[in-house]
Amino acid sequence: MAKTVLITGASSGIGRSTAEVFLDDDWQVWATARDEADVAALAESGCETAELDVTDADQCERVVAAVVDSAGRIDCLVNNAGYAQFGAVEDVPTRDLAASGQQFDVNVYGPHRLVRRVMPHMRARESGTIINVSSVAGRLALPGQGAYAASKFALEALSDSLRVEAAEYGVDVVLVQPGPVETEFYDRAQDERDELETTGAYDWLYTAREDSRLAGIQDALSVTPGAVALTIRDAASASDPDPRYPVGDGAKLILMAQHLPARWRDAAFGVLRKLID
Repeated sequence: MAKTVLITGASSGIGRSTAEVFLDDDWQVWATARDEADVAALAESGCETAELDVTDADQCERVVAAVVDSAGRIDCLVNNAGYAQFGAVEDVPTRDLAASGQQFDVNVYGPHRLVRRVMPHMRARESGTIINVSSVAGRLALPGQGAYAASKFALEALSDSLRVEAAEYGVDVVLVQPGPVETEFYDRAQDERDELETTGAYDWLYTAREDSRLAGIQDALSVTPGAVALTIRDAASASDPDPRYPVGDGAKLILMAQHLPARWRDAAFGVLRKLID
């Protein structure tokens, strides 16, 4: 019997590529998105599809039940749906962290809703893998990423606790940590940032981010969605997966920086600020 995977945020980017990779590997793939029309092409390719907004608890319950009723099992849950709010901490309104459908609701509460629905089935079978798509921002918070990094730090904390709790029941919990990825995700985050009513006190920060984009620095460190998808597939197929999988040289470089003394990192950003000002 083919193994079954449930993937959130499959309309584009990492989620779509992940669905395609699992399908090529003969898994039964349930690809979901807030608008089912956005995964119509995946349905034509052989995926089962469903409308799933991870901020809607009722939809989470219905979709998990539908997968179990249809396939009889969920071997892997891929929590991929994500939201990014960039901007200086002072500039980001608290409502943008807490509001329905935004930062923490999508990146933290959404995975938690699905974990709570999927775990009883995995525990009963004493088998399964939960893969939470995090980010290197979940290990090292850079200026301008405070809100986004906070949500990913929270996701990492939930995953670390769940990994130990679930191990007793034969369920693996994995974090996949991409660095920059060649998707529209960061463009959408930039659009969100452009709508902020900023104080003007942190213009150097926004200038630095834009300059790095124009200079191609972000692109040079980026990986393709396909590379992340293959890592997710490999983690799901492993008999004893690692707790964390950084993806790409950019991710590994950023994660190395977390071992530097915080004062050194702060000093480096202080120099950058002076150069831009």
